[in-house]
Amino acid sequence: MKLFIVPGACSLAVNIALREAGEPFELSRVDLATQQTDAGVDFRSINPKGYVPALQLDDGRVLTENVAILQYVADRKPQAHLAPAAGTFERYRLMEWLSFINSEIHKGFSPLFADAPAQSLRDYAFDRLAKRLTYLHAVLQPPFVLGEQFTVADAYLFTVLGWASEVGLQLEQWPGLVRYREHIGRRPHVLAALDSER
Repeated sequence: MKLFIVPGACSLAVNIALREAGEPFELSRVDLATQQTDAGVDFRSINPKGYVPALQLDDGRVLTENVAILQYVADRKPQAHLAPAAGTFERYRLMEWLSFINSEIHKGFSPLFADAPAQSLRDYAFDRLAKRLTYLHAVLQPPFVLGEQFTVADAYLFTVLGWASEVGLQLEQWPGLVRYREHIGRRPHVLAALDSER
C-alpha cells in the first residue's frame, strides 16, 4: 500500500493507524501547491479531489477521506483492536466520534489555514472551535476516546489537536486535552509516524 501525505496534515492519522495495525506501507509526499508527488506524478491522477490522505491499495484502487480510510485500516487487522467489532454499539460510538472529529474539530481548523483570513473569519472559527473543544474537554474520559483501548479515533484526534499551536489557539485552556495529547504522543507508533513526516 502507498499512503499519500502532506507532513503534519490530517494524513498523519492514517500514518499512525497503519503503524498501529502493523500494516506494511510506503509514504509518498504531495506538494498541494503543484499537485505533484515526490515521485513526480500528478496527484490528481491518484485523487482527483486534490487533497490528502489517499491510500493506494496493492491492486491499484484508491481510497480517500480520513474516516473511510481509518475504518478500512482498522477492519484489515481486527486483532489490533483499532475499532470495535462491526455491528456492536461500540462501533457506532466510534463512528460518532470519527464524525465529530472530522466535521466539528478538523473542519473547524480549516478557515484558520487560509491565506490571510479576515479577522471576522478568524474570530468566528476560534469561537466555534472553542465551543467544540470545551465540549470535548468535558466528555473525554482518558486514556483514550473509547476508554481503555486506543482506536483510530485517537489517531485522528491527536492529529487535529496538534494544529492548535500552528494557528495560535492556546490548547492550555483545556488542560485535559493537553494531557490526552501528551499521552497519545508517547506511543511508539505515534512517534514513528511523526518521525517519518519530518
